[in-house]
Amino acid sequence: MTPRDEQELAEAIASAREPLRIIGGGTRPVGRTDAAATLTTADLEGITLYEPGALTVVARAGTPLAEIEATLAEEGQRLPFEPGDWRALLGTEGEPTIGGAVAANVSGPRRVQAGACRDSLIGVRFVDGTGTVVKNGGRVMKNVTGYDLVKLMAGSWGTLGVLTEVSFKVLPAPEASALLTVKVDDATAAVRALAAALTSPWDVTGAAYLPGTGAMVRIEGFAASIDYRTGKLAEHLAPHGAVTVERDHMNVAGAWRAVRDVAPFHGRAGDVWRISVKPSDAPAIAERLGGEQVFDWGGGLIWALLPEGTDARARIGRFSGHATLIRASDETKARIAAFQPEPAPLAKIAAGLRAKFDPKGILNPGLMG
Repeated sequence: MTPRDEQELAEAIASAREPLRIIGGGTRPVGRTDAAATLTTADLEGITLYEPGALTVVARAGTPLAEIEATLAEEGQRLPFEPGDWRALLGTEGEPTIGGAVAANVSGPRRVQAGACRDSLIGVRFVDGTGTVVKNGGRVMKNVTGYDLVKLMAGSWGTLGVLTEVSFKVLPAPEASALLTVKVDDATAAVRALAAALTSPWDVTGAAYLPGTGAMVRIEGFAASIDYRTGKLAEHLAPHGAVTVERDHMNVAGAWRAVRDVAPFHGRAGDVWRISVKPSDAPAIAERLGGEQVFDWGGGLIWALLPEGTDARARIGRFSGHATLIRASDETKARIAAFQPEPAPLAKIAAGLRAKFDPKGILNPGLMG
């Protein structure tokens, strides 16, 4: 099912009597659903409003991310949350869409400074499980009113409604950037170095760790500011290991694109897990996990490559955070839930929300438990 506009989408959902698998561009097929038919928003595309002076962009949910990023770049602007491209990681094709990024709350390395996707989202339109069109938020930053369905829809993976239009605040793109890499011996030393960078006054916009590469820190801004801050930050990080600096803007962008898209795991056999933790807990959790890891968000996000069929949650044991199975065989997805099981009180609230927004239980049923 590929509705051409919001009205067709509403009619399709209102008349549906069987479960629907909801997708955007189909590039992030995480988890499994008990759905017999697929509904895609790929034909709901186009930027409907862009006001560079107001730092606002509005687009239909099926609009390719690449189109939005190219339009913003023409005006020297960008999406603050640096959404990743998981196609090479998951072995998928198609075009990532802005609606898919919102549904998955996709947030890249810049989250440590600019926040997650949901923090830049200021308005949504969507169709709920009854076929009703719902609008919340607005098209300018000051016009977010009523129940905050904007935040609720981000990360709901299509289980509460099918997005038709989204509104974002955007930010100016930086004039220059720098990458500082600290040579460290292990994950514990890396997290210490990243914490030192993030708690410094030098406005860090990326903090990652790639074993074999080192602790990676990014700063962005005006060229003169980068000159000064790079020197100060290098001095600040020197006690943690030898510091090297990359100032070529394209090289810096490529290095962080590799972190954003988890490039070390591309084309590699095994299951991929995404684990959100307290940064201070990351080294111990990574040691229990085994396999290979990439750290982002100063250690707050662990990407892990594990042998096929491995239950990462069983390996970790009890911890403060959540583990999501991002890539695995259908057999493994049938055996291991993609999303972290929720505590009973939270699960009760989530079930109540789904019953309210999708009383027929047809939107990605079973995906999130």
